[in-house]
Amino acid sequence: MNNTGAPQELRLDKWLWAARFFKTRQLAIAAINGGKVQVDGQRAKPSRSVRPGSRLEIHKDSLSWTIEVLAINRQRRPASEAALLYAEDEASRLKRQELVRERRELGIGSRPQDGRPTKRDRRMIRRFTDGTD
Repeated sequence: MNNTGAPQELRLDKWLWAARFFKTRQLAIAAINGGKVQVDGQRAKPSRSVRPGSRLEIHKDSLSWTIEVLAINRQRRPASEAALLYAEDEASRLKRQELVRERRELGIGSRPQDGRPTKRDRRMIRRFTDGTD
């Protein structure tokens, strides 16, 4: 710790949770153990310390981020404050935005194909099987 009281390093799993990359610390730990998070180009453990200047590569679902840690915060704060904890590479941001745009255009993930029928679907099924309008 420095003389201002701000922490200089923090566990990787806590930082990912505080920066809002994962909803819970357990999800962050699972991603780290699964090799989805690298620190300075190396596979890491959840207890690895990160400090300002550390470079992280985060892969979550089909998205990926390449970021540099700018600050440490032990508490999970609103998303607007969490975004100040890191800086994303321009190439990483453009690639991720392009992927999101492509998925949106293709309609991937817009509506689940399986599962229970909606209320509208049930009405249509009833009309079809009963033969009534």
